[in-house]
Amino acid sequence: MTELLQELGDYIGAAFPQDVLAKSVRHGELMVEVRREAVARLLGFLRDDPKCLFSVLIDICGADYPERPERFDVVYNLLSVKHNRRIRVKAATDEESAVPSVTGIFSAAGWFERETWDLYGVYFADHPDLRRILTDYGFEGHPLRKDFPLTGYVELRYDEAQKRVVYEPVKLKQEFRSFDFLSPWEGMNHILPGDEKAKNGGGE
Repeated sequence: MTELLQELGDYIGAAFPQDVLAKSVRHGELMVEVRREAVARLLGFLRDDPKCLFSVLIDICGADYPERPERFDVVYNLLSVKHNRRIRVKAATDEESAVPSVTGIFSAAGWFERETWDLYGVYFADHPDLRRILTDYGFEGHPLRKDFPLTGYVELRYDEAQKRVVYEPVKLKQEFRSFDFLSPWEGMNHILPGDEKAKNGGGE
Protein backbone atom coordinates (compact mmCIF):
# COMPACT_ATOMS: atom_id res chain seq x y z
CA MET A 1 0.00 0.00 0.00
CA THR A 2 2.83 2.39 0.87
CA GLU A 3 4.46 1.84 -2.53
CA LEU A 4 1.18 2.58 -4.32
CA LEU A 5 0.76 5.81 -2.37
CA GLN A 6 4.35 6.83 -3.09
CA GLU A 7 3.76 6.20 -6.79
CA LEU A 8 0.62 8.30 -6.63
CA GLY A 9 2.57 11.05 -4.89
CA ASP A 10 5.20 10.98 -7.63
CA TYR A 11 2.44 11.11 -10.26
CA ILE A 12 0.86 14.17 -8.62
CA GLY A 13 4.26 15.82 -8.18
CA ALA A 14 5.04 15.29 -11.90
CA ALA A 15 1.70 16.88 -12.85
CA PHE A 16 2.39 19.96 -10.66
CA PRO A 17 6.19 20.28 -10.58
CA GLN A 18 6.15 23.99 -9.67
CA ASP A 19 3.39 23.78 -7.08
CA VAL A 20 3.94 20.61 -5.04
CA LEU A 21 6.43 21.49 -2.29
CA ALA A 22 6.63 18.13 -0.51
CA LYS A 23 4.97 14.73 -0.38
CA SER A 24 5.12 11.84 2.07
CA VAL A 25 3.20 8.80 3.29
CA ARG A 26 2.16 8.92 6.94
CA HIS A 27 -0.22 6.63 8.84
CA GLY A 28 -1.33 4.96 5.64
CA GLU A 29 -2.24 8.23 3.90
CA LEU A 30 -0.54 10.31 1.25
CA MET A 31 0.18 13.89 2.33
CA VAL A 32 0.98 16.58 -0.22
CA GLU A 33 2.10 20.13 0.59
CA VAL A 34 1.21 22.65 -2.09
CA ARG A 35 1.53 26.38 -2.74
CA ARG A 36 -1.70 28.10 -1.67
CA GLU A 37 -2.18 29.70 -5.11
CA ALA A 38 -2.45 26.22 -6.66
CA VAL A 39 -4.91 24.68 -4.19
CA ALA A 40 -7.98 24.91 -6.42
CA ARG A 41 -6.17 23.59 -9.50
CA LEU A 42 -4.69 20.69 -7.57
CA LEU A 43 -7.99 19.69 -5.95
CA GLY A 44 -9.72 19.83 -9.33
CA PHE A 45 -7.04 17.52 -10.71
CA LEU A 46 -7.37 15.13 -7.75
CA ARG A 47 -11.13 14.96 -8.26
CA ASP A 48 -11.13 14.40 -12.03
CA ASP A 49 -7.94 12.52 -12.95
CA PRO A 50 -8.64 8.79 -13.57
CA LYS A 51 -5.68 7.73 -11.40
CA CYS A 52 -6.92 9.84 -8.51
CA LEU A 53 -10.72 10.24 -8.45
CA PHE A 54 -10.78 11.78 -4.96
CA SER A 55 -14.46 12.62 -5.31
CA VAL A 56 -15.31 13.17 -1.63
CA LEU A 57 -14.12 16.14 0.40
CA ILE A 58 -14.15 14.82 3.97
CA ASP A 59 -13.28 18.11 5.64
CA ILE A 60 -11.18 21.25 5.68
CA CYS A 61 -9.48 22.30 8.88
CA GLY A 62 -6.76 24.63 10.10
CA ALA A 63 -3.68 24.56 12.30
CA ASP A 64 -1.87 27.50 13.88
CA TYR A 65 1.91 27.75 14.30
CA PRO A 66 2.48 31.33 15.52
CA GLU A 67 6.28 31.06 15.37
CA ARG A 68 6.21 30.69 11.55
CA PRO A 69 5.93 33.62 9.10
CA GLU A 70 3.10 31.72 7.39
CA ARG A 71 1.50 30.68 10.63
CA PHE A 72 -1.54 28.77 9.33
CA ASP A 73 -1.88 25.43 7.60
CA VAL A 74 -5.12 24.82 5.71
CA VAL A 75 -5.64 21.05 5.52
CA TYR A 76 -7.91 19.30 3.00
CA ASN A 77 -8.82 15.63 3.57
CA LEU A 78 -10.09 13.79 0.49
CA LEU A 79 -11.37 10.27 -0.13
CA SER A 80 -11.36 8.21 -3.32
CA VAL A 81 -14.24 5.74 -3.14
CA LYS A 82 -13.18 4.23 -6.46
CA HIS A 83 -9.60 3.44 -5.36
CA ASN A 84 -10.23 3.24 -1.59
CA ARG A 85 -7.53 5.79 -0.81
CA ARG A 86 -7.22 8.96 1.23
CA ILE A 87 -5.07 12.00 0.66
CA ARG A 88 -4.26 15.02 2.80
CA VAL A 89 -3.40 18.30 1.07
CA LYS A 90 -1.78 21.11 3.07
CA ALA A 91 -1.27 24.75 2.11
CA ALA A 92 0.43 27.36 4.28
CA THR A 93 -0.75 30.97 4.56
CA ASP A 94 -0.52 33.99 6.82
CA GLU A 95 -3.04 36.41 8.34
CA GLU A 96 -3.23 38.58 5.23
CA SER A 97 -2.92 36.25 2.22
CA ALA A 98 -6.06 34.66 0.83
CA VAL A 99 -6.41 30.99 -0.06
CA PRO A 100 -8.47 30.23 -3.21
CA SER A 101 -11.91 28.89 -2.36
CA VAL A 102 -12.70 25.39 -3.64
CA THR A 103 -16.49 25.73 -3.37
CA GLY A 104 -16.68 25.54 -7.17
CA ILE A 105 -15.02 22.12 -7.07
CA PHE A 106 -16.58 20.65 -3.91
CA SER A 107 -19.87 22.19 -2.79
CA ALA A 108 -19.26 20.79 0.71
CA ALA A 109 -16.33 23.20 1.05
CA GLY A 110 -18.68 26.12 1.69
CA TRP A 111 -19.32 25.46 5.36
CA PHE A 112 -15.83 24.03 5.97
CA GLU A 113 -14.21 27.22 4.70
CA ARG A 114 -16.59 29.34 6.76
CA GLU A 115 -15.58 27.36 9.85
CA THR A 116 -11.88 27.84 9.12
CA TRP A 117 -12.45 31.55 8.60
CA ASP A 118 -14.46 31.82 11.81
CA LEU A 119 -12.04 29.94 14.07
CA TYR A 120 -8.67 30.87 12.53
CA GLY A 121 -9.27 33.99 10.45
CA VAL A 122 -8.00 32.42 7.22
CA TYR A 123 -9.54 34.30 4.30
CA PHE A 124 -10.81 32.36 1.26
CA ALA A 125 -10.89 34.31 -1.98
CA ASP A 126 -14.05 34.07 -4.11
CA HIS A 127 -16.09 32.30 -1.42
CA PRO A 128 -19.76 33.08 -2.14
CA ASP A 129 -20.77 33.66 1.49
CA LEU A 130 -17.75 33.95 3.79
CA ARG A 131 -19.11 34.77 7.26
CA ARG A 132 -18.99 33.30 10.74
CA ILE A 133 -20.71 29.97 11.28
CA LEU A 134 -19.96 28.80 14.85
CA THR A 135 -19.44 31.95 16.91
CA ASP A 136 -22.09 34.55 17.65
CA TYR A 137 -22.85 37.79 15.82
CA GLY A 138 -20.37 40.50 16.77
CA PHE A 139 -17.80 38.01 18.10
CA GLU A 140 -14.30 39.49 18.30
CA GLY A 141 -11.26 37.54 17.20
CA HIS A 142 -10.77 33.94 16.12
CA PRO A 143 -10.89 31.49 19.05
CA LEU A 144 -8.62 28.68 17.77
CA ARG A 145 -5.63 30.95 17.26
CA LYS A 146 -2.91 30.19 19.77
CA ASP A 147 -2.77 33.83 20.87
CA PHE A 148 -6.51 34.06 21.61
CA PRO A 149 -7.06 34.42 25.39
CA LEU A 150 -8.65 31.44 27.14
CA THR A 151 -11.21 33.70 28.80
CA GLY A 152 -12.19 35.42 25.56
CA TYR A 153 -12.84 39.14 25.32
CA VAL A 154 -16.53 39.36 26.21
CA GLU A 155 -19.08 37.24 28.04
CA LEU A 156 -22.72 36.74 27.18
CA ARG A 157 -25.51 36.75 29.76
CA TYR A 158 -29.21 37.46 30.12
CA ASP A 159 -29.93 40.73 31.93
CA GLU A 160 -33.12 40.45 33.98
CA ALA A 161 -33.49 44.25 34.29
CA GLN A 162 -33.17 44.88 30.55
CA LYS A 163 -34.99 41.66 29.62
CA ARG A 164 -32.46 40.86 26.91
CA VAL A 165 -29.11 39.22 26.25
CA VAL A 166 -26.15 41.54 26.82
CA TYR A 167 -22.42 41.42 26.13
CA GLU A 168 -19.97 42.54 28.78
CA PRO A 169 -16.16 42.64 28.96
CA VAL A 170 -14.74 39.61 30.73
CA LYS A 171 -14.13 40.30 34.42
CA LEU A 172 -12.03 37.76 36.27
CA LYS A 173 -13.25 37.13 39.81
CA GLN A 174 -9.73 36.75 41.20
CA GLU A 175 -6.20 37.54 40.20
CA PHE A 176 -4.16 34.88 38.47
CA ARG A 177 -2.46 32.64 41.01
CA SER A 178 0.56 30.44 40.56
CA PHE A 179 0.10 27.10 42.29
CA ASP A 180 2.97 25.04 43.71
CA PHE A 181 2.20 21.44 42.82
CA LEU A 182 5.11 20.01 44.84
CA SER A 183 4.01 17.13 47.04
CA PRO A 184 4.00 18.03 50.78
CA TRP A 185 6.02 14.88 51.45
CA GLU A 186 8.75 16.14 49.10
CA GLY A 187 8.69 19.83 49.94
CA MET A 188 8.68 19.84 53.73
CA ASN A 189 11.91 21.10 55.23
CA HIS A 190 10.98 20.99 58.92
CA ILE A 191 10.23 18.17 61.34
CA LEU A 192 6.63 17.12 61.78
CA PRO A 193 5.35 16.11 65.22
CA GLY A 194 6.25 12.46 65.76
CA ASP A 195 9.22 12.39 63.34
CA GLU A 196 11.63 12.32 66.29
CA LYS A 197 10.44 8.77 67.07
CA ALA A 198 11.85 7.52 63.75
CA LYS A 199 15.33 8.71 64.71
CA ASN A 200 15.12 7.02 68.13
CA GLY A 201 14.15 3.65 66.72
CA GLY A 202 10.42 4.27 67.12
CA GLY A 203 8.52 4.30 70.41
CA GLU A 204 9.28 2.38 73.56
